[in-house]
Amino acid sequence: MRIAKLKPGDALFQAVIYLLFGVFTLSCIYPFYYLFINTISSNDLSAAGDIRFYPRGIHLDNYTKVLKISGLSHAALVSVYRTVVGTFLTVGASAFLGYLFTKREMWGRQIWYRSIVVTMYFSAGLIPWYITMHNLHLTNNYLAYILPSIITPFNIILVKTYVEAIPSSLEESASMDGAGYLRIFRSIIVPLTTPILATITIFSAVNQWNSFIDTAFLMTDTKYYTLQFLLWRYLNESSSLAALIRSSPDMAASVQNMQTPTSVRMTVTMIVVLPILIVYPFFQRFFVKGIMIGAVKG
Repeated sequence: MRIAKLKPGDALFQAVIYLLFGVFTLSCIYPFYYLFINTISSNDLSAAGDIRFYPRGIHLDNYTKVLKISGLSHAALVSVYRTVVGTFLTVGASAFLGYLFTKREMWGRQIWYRSIVVTMYFSAGLIPWYITMHNLHLTNNYLAYILPSIITPFNIILVKTYVEAIPSSLEESASMDGAGYLRIFRSIIVPLTTPILATITIFSAVNQWNSFIDTAFLMTDTKYYTLQFLLWRYLNESSSLAALIRSSPDMAASVQNMQTPTSVRMTVTMIVVLPILIVYPFFQRFFVKGIMIGAVKG
């Protein structure tokens, strides 16, 4: 098989495109790389801003010491809990409601659908939201992390649009064989909507993992603090936290590895970001297909 030679203009165009995408890719990767090399480099060099392209004075003391900060491990468990449970319920509700809203025989389908969609554009505001959560006894309550996010209009729209692209003959054949809505949903819809479900899984997991505003407003008990909320607090209190770590008797270190505000900020940030960086590649192959197909039709 002969490979057609590119014209000089086409070759130049492709080279420019590859160059631009290469620069864009590096610009996306470098912040994470910069963050990582600063967490494993000498803390005094990192604080002085001397670590830019490669690590110097490599050590792992930052991670071992930051992980010993009181409350960090429990906050990580809370974040994992809300991410796993919240994502599971959000994806399940989005998938089932998106499927139901494609059924013309559903009672009040248009009213229910429009009532959900309108919440994407109008909000009562922060104070009414807090009053509502308080009246529902969702302050200092794990359910505050789960219940408000179960019904997500954007995810429902994506699933609904995706399901509408599935040939109706598949559902009709199953109905003729005696399958009900739940059986059709479980055996036909869910397997065929895997790409879009993986897409909204990414959306939901990232939103749950990164959320900290609800913790700031609704949680006063430290046992409900999430990892992101602690990160926010540590970013604001990194100087005092670094001094606390340095003064701890079981955390003595050499001068170059002694904790600084910069090392604390970067290490905690890396710990928070790492789980999403690990999980995302497993869902990335579904992402493009799911979001494109789910966005074709209105």
